[in-house]
This record gives sequence, structure tokens and C-alpha cells, in this order.
Amino acid sequence: MSKRKPEGKFEFIKTIVIAGALALGFRSLLFEPFNIPSGSMIPTLLVGDYLFVSKYSYGYSRYSFPFGMAPFDGRIFETPPERGDVAVFRQPQNESVAFIKRIVGLPGDRVQVVNGVLHINDVAVNRDRKGFATASDGYNVIRFAVYQETLPNGKSYLIQERSDDDLLDNTNVFLVPEGHYFMMGDNRDNSRDSRTTSVGLVPAENLIGRAERLFFSHNSSAHLWEVWKWPFAIRYGRLGDGIM
Repeated sequence: MSKRKPEGKFEFIKTIVIAGALALGFRSLLFEPFNIPSGSMIPTLLVGDYLFVSKYSYGYSRYSFPFGMAPFDGRIFETPPERGDVAVFRQPQNESVAFIKRIVGLPGDRVQVVNGVLHINDVAVNRDRKGFATASDGYNVIRFAVYQETLPNGKSYLIQERSDDDLLDNTNVFLVPEGHYFMMGDNRDNSRDSRTTSVGLVPAENLIGRAERLFFSHNSSAHLWEVWKWPFAIRYGRLGDGIM
């Protein structure tokens, strides 16, 4: 059996390096996969959803690259987000953690929640009740009111509220400074977002990208080793859905 020639070994290594560089470039500059581990964005996003985040939508910061290793501050090729975008960002208080929320407050805005209703610049954001949803916490069945919320720029989406008198349903006024954004989860009574001190206002530099499209979704009813259950755990109706 002949040994691989040195030139052949070099070509193999070069191919691996090029393939790795292309994959890294795709992930850093174009699209990055992201999975939903919590219910803070229900009903828009469900636990077990997998989606692509467009890295180029807002330009690039050091958080666009693995481990935040890029040697610059701020953003380059910046395009400001639009109100209502669903965005992935690094948590300001713990930059090793990535969150996904909806951008509701832009620089210069005054944001407040009063009796569960979002207010932007002292004007209540319109919401229309669409019905109810239920979920179980393992012990009790919880009932949620589902609303269609429409932001001042016309962006419309669904949110859910357990009540209008929960912990984060009445807040102080937040003034969003330049270079920052106010983020909220669509599951309003179960979201750690800009209403809390653990997240707060998010610097533009911390934005990773805009959530674009689901490429996979499962309901967690099948363990990894339960291969025979996999086909029944996939939420086929969500595959390929765009994110509003």
C-alpha cells in the first residue's frame, strides 16, 4: 500500500483550512444559526425553534465574530435597526450570553409600560385582543390573553399577557440614550429584558443581527436516543417561516 505523498497531505490540509475559513466567514459575515432555549418570545418564537440570524443587517461589531475577538470597538458598515425587529444581542451585564428580543425603543425614545400597555413617547401603543392561549407549568394550566400589537411605524405582531398587573406591567419611564435600544420579549410577563436591571438598555455594539427565518423546529417530545419519535416531534408547519 503506497504512502500518501507529502504534496497530497499538503493539499488535504489546505482543503480543510479553506473549508474552515469559508464556514467561519459565512457564520461571521452572513448568517448564524440560533436556537430558542426559553419562552420569552412566545407566541412569535417557541422553545425548540432554530433560526438564521443575518449578521450583515446592522453592520458588524466585535460581537459579530466568534468570542468577540475582532480588534475594534463600535460598528462598521452600520445600518440602524428598525422598530419592531427581532434581534439577537449580547447581554450587557454578561456578554457571554446571547438573548433574542424585539426592539421597541429607539435612541431618543421615552419608553414606559402602564397597566401592561407599552407606551412610546407618552403615547399608548395600540393592541387588539385576538383570543386566549393556555400553557402548563408542570403543575397548573396558565391562561394568557393574546393581543396584536402595532408599533408607531406600522409593524404588527402577536404578544401574550398573563395579566396586566404583573411584576413588569408598570414601570418607570426609560429614556433611551443615543447608541442604545430598548428590548422586550413578546411573552410580556415571562421575559427578562430592558425593563429589568439584569439586561437594561442594549448598546448598538452588542447587536449580533436580525432574526430572519426558521429552518427547524421541534417540540421536545423525543429524546435524542428515541429515533423512532423524531418524525413526530418536528413542527413541520413552522419550517421555513419568516420571523415578523
